[in-house]
Amino acid sequence: MKKWYVLVLVSLTLALILGACGPAEKEATEEAAEAVGRLQLIKDRGKVIVGCNAELPGFGYINPSGDFEGFDVDFGKAIAAAIFGNADKVEYRPLTAAERLPALQTGEIDVLLRNTTWTLTRDTANQLDWAVVTFYDGQGMMARKDTGWTTFKDMEGATVAVTTGTTTEMNLADSFRSRNIDYTPLLFESTQDTNTAYEEGRADAETSDKSQLAALRSAMANPDEHMILDLTMSKEPLGPLTAHGDNQWNDVVRWVSWGMMQAEESGVSSKNVDQMLSSSDPTIRRLLGVEGEVGNNLGLPADFMVKVLKQVGNYAEVYDRHLGPEGINIPRGPNRLWTDGGLLYPMAWR
Repeated sequence: MKKWYVLVLVSLTLALILGACGPAEKEATEEAAEAVGRLQLIKDRGKVIVGCNAELPGFGYINPSGDFEGFDVDFGKAIAAAIFGNADKVEYRPLTAAERLPALQTGEIDVLLRNTTWTLTRDTANQLDWAVVTFYDGQGMMARKDTGWTTFKDMEGATVAVTTGTTTEMNLADSFRSRNIDYTPLLFESTQDTNTAYEEGRADAETSDKSQLAALRSAMANPDEHMILDLTMSKEPLGPLTAHGDNQWNDVVRWVSWGMMQAEESGVSSKNVDQMLSSSDPTIRRLLGVEGEVGNNLGLPADFMVKVLKQVGNYAEVYDRHLGPEGINIPRGPNRLWTDGGLLYPMAWR
């Protein structure tokens, strides 16, 4: 029996079983279906399930209309557009910092897009695979301007609000311990609770990734009363990740993300993608599926990036919409393209 015929039979059988069983049975069946491959499972299901933040302006939050919005959210839309040709075929699962990794490990979600730092332990012991870095960040410290703080030494004896279950908690401890500075950590499970405690004055300072602090400050009642100190405690490369064991699915997430960066580099956007279909540039022609086998190699339609760009945009469009001038206005800094002195370097599109 030919391989393609077996896969079709397996997929049809799974679809019938999933339609007939309850939530517990569905979870068990989806785990068993990993033999078919996560991409095929997603196609059969008809949507991609994305783990995300629901309380971080700019990256992932619920807007006044009740919809998920943000930089990370748009990458989820891009993945859906690449697979289905429809950016709306996404189910968002809001997750706390403590919930996010188990949700991916157990197969509850297909991909995690929730400002998560790439670390050795998560990559190995937690059996997770990052696809690509979509945002380069560093951990910082926010305090009230009237403290006059400029250095770590100024914070001797301070109470610092921090979200537990994150690299932030460890980085805070390492930074203060290495400098022999006493402090009191005030721990919370959610970002919003951490920020609320700081804003209400229960903590002297709040620590997180600098981009996250900027996002949280922008939503405060009096943002001008707070400052982000010119201190960096760590490297925080953030990006989408998948569970170990499915290279094809990780490849899809990776190359959709790199495709958005390559589009910016090549000058292709949501506004000119139709005109660019007639470009003579080989990279653009391969990017848009006019020639080559890129889509077929990924298990996607040849024009998958055309759908992504039309419905979501290139990297610059997504950044500007949520994090740049149209959003919370964080300078791109290291998140510029390598051609502009930044760290974004999409791999060769061939």
